[in-house]
Amino acid sequence: MQALTSRFAAAIGVVLFFASGVAQVVAQQPASNGPATIDTTLAKPESVGFSSERLERLHALMQQVVDQKQLPGAVTLLARHGRVIDYRTYGMRDAASGAPMTRDTIFRAFSMTKPMTGVAMMLLYEQGKWLPSDPISKYIPEFAQLKVCKGVDAAGNMILEEPVHPPTVQELMTHTAGFVYGFFGNTPVDKAYQKAGVMQSKSLREFIDKLAKIPLAYQPGTKWVYSASMDIQGYIIEKLSGQTLPDFMQEHIFKPLGMKDTGFVVPADKRGRFATIYRSNEKGEVVPAPGFGGEYAEQPGMPSGGGGTVTTAEDYFRFAEMLANGGELNGVRILAPASVQLMSTNHLAPSLLTGEFAIGAQVMRPGLGYGYDCAVEFDPAEANLPDGHGTYFWDGAAGTWFWIDPTNDVVFIGMVQRVLGPDSPAVEYQSRPAVYQALLNPKK
Repeated sequence: MQALTSRFAAAIGVVLFFASGVAQVVAQQPASNGPATIDTTLAKPESVGFSSERLERLHALMQQVVDQKQLPGAVTLLARHGRVIDYRTYGMRDAASGAPMTRDTIFRAFSMTKPMTGVAMMLLYEQGKWLPSDPISKYIPEFAQLKVCKGVDAAGNMILEEPVHPPTVQELMTHTAGFVYGFFGNTPVDKAYQKAGVMQSKSLREFIDKLAKIPLAYQPGTKWVYSASMDIQGYIIEKLSGQTLPDFMQEHIFKPLGMKDTGFVVPADKRGRFATIYRSNEKGEVVPAPGFGGEYAEQPGMPSGGGGTVTTAEDYFRFAEMLANGGELNGVRILAPASVQLMSTNHLAPSLLTGEFAIGAQVMRPGLGYGYDCAVEFDPAEANLPDGHGTYFWDGAAGTWFWIDPTNDVVFIGMVQRVLGPDSPAVEYQSRPAVYQALLNPKK
């Protein structure tokens, strides 16, 4: 996977993996006028139906990939019924200095930004500012004349046709609107994105202007193609709210939830906690990948709703637990339960769930589809997964991943910083059976 030169271009959600270290978390009521609080007192796994002994298999899995130098370090956090029962760090935050991985290590979230953008969109949905059936051009008039590429002629020029219907906001939120990213495919439209430098735009305004001149890659609703759709949502959020995307997320999501280390920049006083990012070289060795995704030293000119944030394991747990609890965390409500339900329900037609469409290890197939800015397991057994019915999740290009299992009331967070490659360990999916084999009393 080639190095990407901007933080926006690195906003790609792909499979990765993580590991973890020792700690603890139990919910606590916040001050009435303050952000939601949690404390880090570890609950006994048996108190919520897990086996402490069998959870050692999860620890062994994570420690093994670190010992084998496949990952410099990792953090994992497991909670049930809102009580953190396993919270561990493994290895190092920076291999060169030997700095150990810590619970407050800051990670590049990359595409785990997408569900946060989804929540921001749902906040505006609750205010009546958009509907799923609305054409995107209602909010971005520049898209009103978008055509669809149906192939190329003998001279290599794109053949264009009218869209069967204008792409909708629901299609935007499910990667079915017709957009691409430009660096996963080799279609004429992908090449046009690359030539125009769409993902390297200096502002969201420039980004939209470039997209308005490039046709859609397919008829809306006929394919699932991982795309810049969440970055387009970032522009819509700014337009509907009157705030920048970072300011809107800070005011309406990060601050209320107490996500003190989450944002689009790592300030000077926190950079000592910023994890070094790694990749594998030609020899298969894990080496630093300086510059991948940018330095996050200042607010970006083009904040990426698809992959531009940084966060910690605990901060993302706050976000995930809010969703798991129907939009509320310890007295601080972000969304209504109905909005969370809409976001975490599969919206893909059966014709798209054939295994033809995928990104990394995330294959849209029978039992596994896509909601609003996250994947959804509407039939885990059919998808060959051990999670509970309705589990929703996503991951990031440098190893962060999470899932929320509403049936078993389980939340899991995994953090690593190794750029995805063909030789990456499959810890994201290995962690699932390692967790569920330890859940011996699901009814507890």
